[in-house]
Amino acid sequence: MGKVTGFLEIDRRDRKYLPASDRVRNYAEFVIPLGEQGTRDQAARCMNCGVPYCHNGCPVNNQIPDWNDLVYHGDWQEAARNLHSTNNFPEFTGRVCPAPCEASCTLNLTDQPVTIKTVECAIVDRAFAEGWIQPEKPARKTGKKVAVVGAGPAGLAAAQQLARAGHDVVVFEKHAKAGGLLRYGIPDFKLDKTLIDRRIKVLEAEGVSFRYGVNVGVDLTAKDLVDGFDAVVLAGGAEKPRDLPVPGRELGGVHFAMEFLPQQNRRVSGEDIGAVEPILAAGKHVVVIGGGDTGSDCIGTSVRQGALSVTQLEIMPMPPEKENKLMTWPEWPVKLRTSSSHEEGASREFSVMTQKFEGVGKVEKVHCIRVDDKFQPIAGTEFTLKADLVLLAMGFVAPVAEGLLAGLGVEFDPRGNVKADTESYRSSVDKVFACGDMRRGQSLVVWAIREGRQAARSVDEFLMGSSELPR
Repeated sequence: MGKVTGFLEIDRRDRKYLPASDRVRNYAEFVIPLGEQGTRDQAARCMNCGVPYCHNGCPVNNQIPDWNDLVYHGDWQEAARNLHSTNNFPEFTGRVCPAPCEASCTLNLTDQPVTIKTVECAIVDRAFAEGWIQPEKPARKTGKKVAVVGAGPAGLAAAQQLARAGHDVVVFEKHAKAGGLLRYGIPDFKLDKTLIDRRIKVLEAEGVSFRYGVNVGVDLTAKDLVDGFDAVVLAGGAEKPRDLPVPGRELGGVHFAMEFLPQQNRRVSGEDIGAVEPILAAGKHVVVIGGGDTGSDCIGTSVRQGALSVTQLEIMPMPPEKENKLMTWPEWPVKLRTSSSHEEGASREFSVMTQKFEGVGKVEKVHCIRVDDKFQPIAGTEFTLKADLVLLAMGFVAPVAEGLLAGLGVEFDPRGNVKADTESYRSSVDKVFACGDMRRGQSLVVWAIREGRQAARSVDEFLMGSSELPR
């Protein structure tokens, strides 16, 4: 424990944002780091608990008190080594993770939690700046070949771990660049894509090969994939979006969020959006249906494109502004969360059900009604919203079964995900493993990293009989 009385003497202070009027003019990241002394002060608030519940709150089980102590004492390089021992990509989680570790922080019971996410991001950013992050090449090669399908965080974590174990790893990605939803879903203002490119260079130096523009199951048959490798890791996403089957759904201007967001990310990076209809919010009244992170990303992107207005609809009731910590700690609490995008100019409506879309050829209005706590419509509460663009951001239900998964003949769980347990990560098909959103359904980046790491160990054990890779 670095400073025994740190939590008593130092108040929580987190990173600030650039003013909304400035940041909405571009797609650049806008978080202002605390600086070295500020970060060390915040790390000093960690109490080094006898039972560190933050370990349990963190899906990758980061050794949070350890690297808080190292940061407080100024040993940043050892902090970076410790951080990377459990998390392959802390520069991603330090930016886009909702930080369940902070909800589990013991200090959160009676005060404000340690700024764990901010310290994590500061460690890895400094590690890259100082040149401490270098490729970790294996001492020997095993001669085994592993295919990883999907270059999102689960696939990248699995690929890196397997390459470090000495296997020849090939990552198949249907898009033009690696990253999955890190690249094509999360806006640049939350995660600069040069951070992904930087990390991919490290993986390539460690021996990971990437084959872009290959849609496995279409461009490469499932049989050829299995026959050509000693093991296969399915690490694609849960890409099937939840639809809203109401009258008028077929009207122009009603789109899934993941039709809208990737286009803007491609524009920012200079990548061709392809032969698709451009979806732009400029000069339009935008309605976002869905109250989660994807909906928030749609708001921020719409504001930057020049939307006239943005309204977010959520069928769930408005959560309390503050949680009852004695009831919820150390679990993730349900409470009202206002994102940076909400602050940039959006109205929010809770307990609202969409009844239908109206328009001639393209959407012009959204018909809504308020609902009770059992999601039953309340008579007399109908209202309409003007809408030129409607974005459906209600989550994802399962992986796409057609193509690769159908060709492999894998079994599915009741939710439509690839069936595999969290011990072996083995699917019902010999030498085929599954991890990340494809196995567990839509989830967090940090869960994808955890599953990719654990699946890699299982693959290594399968190929070699034992493994020195961490779980």
